Amino acid sequence: MELPTQTFRVTRADLVRYAGASGDFNPIHWSDRTAVAVGLPGVIAHGMFTMALVGRAVTGWAGAPDAVVDYNVRFARPVVVPDTDEGTEIAVSAVVREVTEEGLTRFDVTATCQGEKVLSQARATVRAAR
Repeated sequence: MELPTQTFRVTRADLVRYAGASGDFNPIHWSDRTAVAVGLPGVIAHGMFTMALVGRAVTGWAGAPDAVVDYNVRFARPVVVPDTDEGTEIAVSAVVREVTEEGLTRFDVTATCQGEKVLSQARATVRAAR
């Protein structure tokens, strides 16, 4: 069974807010000059910010944050965020892999940006919301 796709817009303003909240002010998340100098295609979103957005989709499917039993990802490629008002979008989808006898639902998650997978081996396990 496929779960409904959720889409999240990411702008440079989001990256600034996340940097303030997380304390991660690495210039690859706000300076094109620095990002390109280290070999990136441009400013990239914080990996943990990307993971958090995907986690938001997972909690939406689960019905409640405390229904998430396990959530794991590996980063496959960075989310490049252009310096425009529109920024970019991350599309998150999932397929149910298994429903256990204990009532846990395991699903494989896919997150893409500009048609490219940004996470690999993304999986979540949830229980029915209370």
